[in-house]
Amino acid sequence: MSIYYAPTKVLLEKNAEEKVAKELLLQNATKVLIHYGSTRIEKDGLLDKVTILLKQSGINYVTLSGVVPNPRLSLVHQGIELGKKEKVDFILAIGGGSVIDSSKAIGYGLFNGGEVWDFYSKKRTPLGCTPIGCILTQAAAGSEMSDSSVITNDEGMLKRGCNSDYCRLKFALLNPELTYSLPPYQTSCAVVDIMMHTMERYFITGTTLPLTDNLALSLIKTVMEYGLLALKEPNNYKARATLMWASSISHNGLMAVGNVNKGDWAPHQLEHELSGLFDVAHGAGLAAIWSSWATYVCKTNPARFQKFGEVLFSLPSNAEPSLAIKKMEDFYLELKMPIRISQMGIKLTEEEIETLSTKCSFNNNRTIGALKVLNKEDIKAIYELAK
Repeated sequence: MSIYYAPTKVLLEKNAEEKVAKELLLQNATKVLIHYGSTRIEKDGLLDKVTILLKQSGINYVTLSGVVPNPRLSLVHQGIELGKKEKVDFILAIGGGSVIDSSKAIGYGLFNGGEVWDFYSKKRTPLGCTPIGCILTQAAAGSEMSDSSVITNDEGMLKRGCNSDYCRLKFALLNPELTYSLPPYQTSCAVVDIMMHTMERYFITGTTLPLTDNLALSLIKTVMEYGLLALKEPNNYKARATLMWASSISHNGLMAVGNVNKGDWAPHQLEHELSGLFDVAHGAGLAAIWSSWATYVCKTNPARFQKFGEVLFSLPSNAEPSLAIKKMEDFYLELKMPIRISQMGIKLTEEEIETLSTKCSFNNNRTIGALKVLNKEDIKAIYELAK
């Protein structure tokens, strides 16, 4: 059985952020926590624009900045305390996936009480979440329409996720022009992240719907084309709008409808430990891991890789899976993304590989993956291939 649930109201248009006060009033928000990270939000004048709009509409607010890539639990704790003190009843995230994920964690903490990390360590299940909306400034993670949130615990640098429909945003304001000023490296990381959310859902075993498969492969191919265009022409509205919308629908569940399971997710689990330990950019980490994972598992379902290569790279339908994997590596290199961990300036030691494998397998107490179920020794072998 497939359930597709996408309750978030999305406005994709120029100047979408100018609707923020209207949307907050529709949500009956009276005291808003504006949460953001990048100084770009301040330098570009977006924060001032938003606060003026809120003041004009009589909406009170407080601000909390400081979100970093791989958002930290320590700042989430600050946000929860600030929210309690100020009696916040709505959270407005201004930024990309890290800011939205941090906002979701704050929302969990405000609504449920207790230690919010319990939800990410699977000791408790959320029973609700303070309502959240966003002004998206980076298309990548798709958190604006997903049920997921990923947080890094400063103690031990453990990166863990929590999935619940309670955290789904009430609204997402998407103005592609707000992504024009993204540096090329962040744009490239975003392209990989968007693609991977669909690739995780595509590379599975078992029954799938042809329509869903075709949608998935079309999305990936489109992101590849317009990702390169956005790097060449940063102010190309069509390219930025395409990436922004692709980010949202790649991670809102649409790309798994009718499939026997919700996806593989082993590359994400492998990357979470990598970015948790070394604080690398998520998209870059995924690119550095993916082909080694694919090489290790492709014999489980070679037809899936053959179809991937045929549609995306015009390879023969009976081509070896390794050819499709090599073509994807070539595309990552065209984006100036790494295809090995060493290309991020990290030389993994045997001790670090053991640490990564132990963390990823939860001390050898869990397996990961759906295309091929991976135990600790499999995980270790993939890190060895990827180093």
